[in-house]
Amino acid sequence: MIVLESQDAELYARLLERNLIRQYDLLANCIEIGLKQGPFALDKYVLWALNHVAVANISQFGGRFREEPIYVGDHIPPHFDQVPELMDRFISFIHENWDNLSPTQLAAYGLWRLNWIHPFIEGNGRTARAVCYYLLCTKYGGLLRGKKIVPERIRENRRPYYDALKAADRAWENGNLDVSALEAYLAQLVSEQLSDA
Repeated sequence: MIVLESQDAELYARLLERNLIRQYDLLANCIEIGLKQGPFALDKYVLWALNHVAVANISQFGGRFREEPIYVGDHIPPHFDQVPELMDRFISFIHENWDNLSPTQLAAYGLWRLNWIHPFIEGNGRTARAVCYYLLCTKYGGLLRGKKIVPERIRENRRPYYDALKAADRAWENGNLDVSALEAYLAQLVSEQLSDA
């Protein structure tokens, strides 16, 4: 059972908001587990669960990697045959660089790479922002205080977010991994969240 935005925009918007609340509840559980179990608690099953909750009742293929082409503006994500390996590499990168990168560096990588791979049919941005926040909180050592969390702040003003993602895309196209613009953006949002506590 799904609701399409084109059929009932008002109901679709309500479902989207409720899904975000449920996703945050699940995310809080995941953060608690991640704090106890360490970096290896993040796996594809966590990603599948976060995506499934984000798109419940608005997409029939939530919680599983896409098996068809998808297009996002001027970004053409990798072929769907590559998604499982790219996601294995994504998770491996997080595990292997857990102790080498700062919270904002790791979160910036997670946010950019999930958006670049676009592993799901629907809800990629919501899932990427949830993973970003998971990485921030688990690296910082707990749920960050503040009335409005980083993912909400991103949703409110998407232009700097899109610009920073595109900067990372351009670097990748030139053979470099550079998420510094996204890291600076996230550092600012974390600072704003903490000052709003």
